[in-house]
Amino acid sequence: MYVEPAVVRRETLMGEGEAKVVIADAREALKRMAAERPGSVSLIYMDPPFMTGQQFYARLRVGESGWKGGKGEIQLPSYSDTMNREEYAAFMRDVLLPCRELLADDGLIFIHLDYRAAARVRILADEIFGENNFVNELIWAYESGGRSRRFFARKHDVILLYSKTQDYDLHIEDAATLLRQDRKNHLSRGVDEDGRAYRFIVSGGKTYRYYEDEPVPPSDVWTDISHLQQRDPQRLGYDNQKPVKLLERIIKAASRPGDTVLDPFCGAGTAQEAAVKAGRRFIGIDTCPLALSYAEKRRGGASLTLEGGEACGAPEFDVDLVPGITENRIYLTRFKVDDTDLAPLPEGFDGLDGWAAGYINGDEFVACDSETRLFTKPGLELCLSLPIEVEDPAVRLTDVLGRRFFFRVK
Repeated sequence: MYVEPAVVRRETLMGEGEAKVVIADAREALKRMAAERPGSVSLIYMDPPFMTGQQFYARLRVGESGWKGGKGEIQLPSYSDTMNREEYAAFMRDVLLPCRELLADDGLIFIHLDYRAAARVRILADEIFGENNFVNELIWAYESGGRSRRFFARKHDVILLYSKTQDYDLHIEDAATLLRQDRKNHLSRGVDEDGRAYRFIVSGGKTYRYYEDEPVPPSDVWTDISHLQQRDPQRLGYDNQKPVKLLERIIKAASRPGDTVLDPFCGAGTAQEAAVKAGRRFIGIDTCPLALSYAEKRRGGASLTLEGGEACGAPEFDVDLVPGITENRIYLTRFKVDDTDLAPLPEGFDGLDGWAAGYINGDEFVACDSETRLFTKPGLELCLSLPIEVEDPAVRLTDVLGRRFFFRVK
């Protein structure tokens, strides 16, 4: 049994839903998409750079022991947020202009920012989308560690919501939640003749009741979604990763099943997970090749297409292909990641983050069976299945740096 490198432009992991992640500069990818498929996206959520002046990182768990207990990890750059004001304004203009073209006439765009960038981007978004198409300034307030004595602690983000036209499709009732019983507010409490508890307020001579067993649509201040804590099981080690509940609320309220959701800065793939769970199509863009690995970990059984992130070098490995009656089996018997200056790498299979068995179709690798390390499954099966009708079998190996290598199996 021997292998030869394969030139692959994209990879498909088969499943039920539909998601796609592209490694590219957001400006270039959005411009191309806007020319090819204008008006095709129902919802855009973006979490762009904030002008923090910082370098951000991904802290990657390594090997079975690392995914079990977090004892083994390496750190890699994920993105640099060091643009000055003029560069940032030009960057965001180049992002928002094609986003407007991509939006359907009833579509919506959520722009996630903080105090550094919110005012500047709002002026820019007013110009691009129109002041009359400003819908909301959403405040996501959260508790996290640390309190400054030089200023009031900055514990909220701003999410600007714009439409393309006045005929937008926002159905907030689909994101309704029950009133928190422990929350103090100005509403009085009462019980009706059927014994149902409610809160009420008298305003303008009218009494407004809010039953505690009926979901209430959220206001423009969100305090009920927690910031990801240090040991939150959702964490994948990506700086500025957002909680799934935040994206679930946005996607439920601003799109419908079957709609396409776009995230031009998809990073750790939170929007992808929320979109797939809600039955939406998803398109993600990011400059960091690690986004491909995060996308695979988040795919939740969806059919996932991955593009970009070309690998250099090659690992050392051995495979055995064993024919069967109903299916063939392919075994990975040895793996050694190639040397790199990016980080010290572990020995043996601990240097492997995932792998797949499938076939080559032109310049595409189609995965029939795959394995990737997860919190719920830190180990890797080293035997995968292939249909007996596969004529051009191949494997994809993903190392702990997120690099993907493709080989034909002969």
